[in-house]
Amino acid sequence: MHVHINKDELNELEFPELLAEISPFAYSPKTAQKIAELRPMPREEAKLSLKKVAEFLSSFESDNAIPFNEYEDIDQELNLMLIENFRLDNRAFVRIKSLTEQIGRLQKFYPQFEDLFLNLNNDVKDLDFRKEIIDRIDRVLNRFGEVKSDASPILKTLRQDISHARKAIQENFNRTLTALSSTDFLDDIRESIMDDQRVLAVKSAYKKRVPGRVLGVSKTGSITYVQPESVVKHQFKLREDIEEEKKEVDKILRKLTAEIAEFHTELSAYQNYIFGLDLTRAKAKFAEKIHGVLPKINAHKTMRLVQAYHPLLWLRNQAEKKKIFPQSLTFTEHNRIICISGPNAGGKSITLKTVGLLQLMLQSGLLVPVHPKSEMFFFGKIMTDIGDNQSIENQLSTYSSRLKKMSKIIREADAETLLLIDEFGTGSDPELGGALAEAFLEFFYDKKSFAIITTHYTNIKIVVEQLPNAQNAAMLFDEHSLEPLYKLEVGQAGSSFTFEVAEKNKIPQFIINSAKKKVEHDLLNLDKTIVKLQQEKFEVEKLKTDLTEKRDSTQNKKDNLEKLNEQLQQKLFNFQKLYEDEHRKLQFGNKIEGFIDSYIKGKSRKLVVGDFVKILEQEKFRKLGADKDENKRLQIVKRKITQQLKKVDVQEKIVETHGKLESKRQKERAVWMKVGQRVRIPGSTSVGTIEKIEKNGKVSVNYGSFKTQISGDELERI
Repeated sequence: MHVHINKDELNELEFPELLAEISPFAYSPKTAQKIAELRPMPREEAKLSLKKVAEFLSSFESDNAIPFNEYEDIDQELNLMLIENFRLDNRAFVRIKSLTEQIGRLQKFYPQFEDLFLNLNNDVKDLDFRKEIIDRIDRVLNRFGEVKSDASPILKTLRQDISHARKAIQENFNRTLTALSSTDFLDDIRESIMDDQRVLAVKSAYKKRVPGRVLGVSKTGSITYVQPESVVKHQFKLREDIEEEKKEVDKILRKLTAEIAEFHTELSAYQNYIFGLDLTRAKAKFAEKIHGVLPKINAHKTMRLVQAYHPLLWLRNQAEKKKIFPQSLTFTEHNRIICISGPNAGGKSITLKTVGLLQLMLQSGLLVPVHPKSEMFFFGKIMTDIGDNQSIENQLSTYSSRLKKMSKIIREADAETLLLIDEFGTGSDPELGGALAEAFLEFFYDKKSFAIITTHYTNIKIVVEQLPNAQNAAMLFDEHSLEPLYKLEVGQAGSSFTFEVAEKNKIPQFIINSAKKKVEHDLLNLDKTIVKLQQEKFEVEKLKTDLTEKRDSTQNKKDNLEKLNEQLQQKLFNFQKLYEDEHRKLQFGNKIEGFIDSYIKGKSRKLVVGDFVKILEQEKFRKLGADKDENKRLQIVKRKITQQLKKVDVQEKIVETHGKLESKRQKERAVWMKVGQRVRIPGSTSVGTIEKIEKNGKVSVNYGSFKTQISGDELERI
């Protein structure tokens, strides 16, 4: 999905001003230009950009700083190296090497933190890193960007000759200078420099006495500058060698240019990647400045802005040390239109611009200053009619220009559109404008467009109240001081406080009273009633929410108690089974004690062992028999039930059978359930005696060593 938005709308939402705040974070002027031209992107492209910016931002907050530093681009070099026999200069090779090294460092860095920088790594990992580029440049240039003497044998020899020539010039000049020092031929300054060469400052009267090459005369003509004869031939040799060195360096760099040009494709890819990374970094640096985050991106149409700030206003207020008030609002397919009303200067337009600018930022791959729990989705179109409704110039041609805008909106608005309209319907006769605005509103509603509108029209507030998927909202004011609170309250319409504001601004009371009489009594009361009803609606909603919460809480407590009861019953049953097992083991132990006593008292071992074996056989028979009988019984029951229920619904028959059995059991239980009756829990062998029967059906059972209370339905008689 690619968002459509024109230049005027971008300006109305102050998007160019926002981009101007981001551009300074770019390393390259070309990236700064790209930022200035940034526009909303297709959905998947924007989502990927957002993820990369969020990853880069996280590197500022951890010790894992991404090794990406200031760089010089190689755009010019990439164009020039393709010209046949062209020679790049030393600095160009330094830039190419630096760029290639950046790619190498990043390819090594990201995989160490794959979870943190997944998307950033995906960008760089597929680049073909060619270390040969660095190696070839290093063979020719040293770390200062100078051609090494070892770059070719010829260059090495030439530089050695140059060094020798310079040494010979120095030695011969010094020797001549020393020899002439004892004469009166030299001026007081003794020597000077001409054309980067040392020369003797000879008094013009003695110039014939000093053999050598005259290179110049002083302004007054009193000094003649002479290069000593012993230096001249070495100087010519030096010049020749330097010229040859230049030619050799030129040849070496031309050859290196051709070699590096072979990697043009890879270097172009490096350059494009680095420009992209520069853009991502600049976005991340701006996000750091405004506390931008990546909200949850919904595929469905749900937007929940929590503590959303207007980034430019936030920056301005921070600079002026003023407080800024965040806004929170929700858009869903069941709440598509929000109508904000209330007096001017309460922050209605800022709320409108905040939502529009944040949406533009998100769809341009920029993190937004909201609470991390916020949710957003992508729109296909963003259409605005905000403008400067306070200026006289605007008011003069307002109505016709606004109708033109509205005409365009009506032609293009659809279910993928976000509309942001300030002072909805103003600019004409209030009654007629109100009716037209009402028709516009119903049209947008039917188109399923999303919209935030601001209005003073009472009839618009009433229409919104009647539409199920639209909501009134108000910028809150202190009703006594009439000071704006800059807080958006969704769910209630705002009063324009027309007469109250007039009164506060010292308009005489008799004028206000006269105006009140002129205004239709019903209209004035309606405005007051709307405010009152909305307040009551708000209270009812709050009460409804509280009751729902209490009901849920009570249900939870009930469920917990039932679970606890089940757990206790299970524990009791387990305890009784445990008691029974322990009791049986105790009896078994007592029998063994008896065998030991009789053996001690003289009973023969054979008889004792015989008795013991009898007990073992009994236990074996008891266990096997019980299992066998139970299996037999279950098989018979299963066979009978299968035969009986072949053509009958199983569940109904089971329910009916259970009902009959339970009814029969209850009748029988009513007869035998009395104090003193011996009973047990089905499945248990522990036998107790009924001690007391409660009215609620609970029965106290005495097991001898302990007592318990249990429902009579869970007992069977012995």
